Amino acid sequence: MGRSAILWFSESRGRGFKVANDTHGQLIDPDSATRRASVAGEQEARDFLARRFPSLAEAPLSETRVCQYENSSDGHFLIDRHPGLDNVWLLGCGSGHGFKHGPAVGAHVAELIAGTTEPQEPFLLASKQMEQARAVE
Repeated sequence: MGRSAILWFSESRGRGFKVANDTHGQLIDPDSATRRASVAGEQEARDFLARRFPSLAEAPLSETRVCQYENSSDGHFLIDRHPGLDNVWLLGCGSGHGFKHGPAVGAHVAELIAGTTEPQEPFLLASKQMEQARAVE
């Protein structure tokens, strides 16, 4: 697995301190996969807390939850014409950052549909793989 980025967030709605590890996992079936953090995942978060926020390293744990999201193998959006249907566009792979880019993606897709611009290389379906090739810098 590539380098991970551990994110931390201050107190939220009286629920405490949130720690999140932003690493690509494996493909899962969201209907049957568990959303509980693994023992190893919890330990990694506690190790991070011990280094960065020592007074929180042994704080009580109120809950764990895996935040499932969809992403492409390279971390870029998917914005491309369907390979078999000329009147269908595929858009996706934006979880985690798709919402904030929604207006720009919408404007770009409107231009694609109008024919005033062409699809861009990093967003093409052909650039997406089954194996993760994104590194967190």
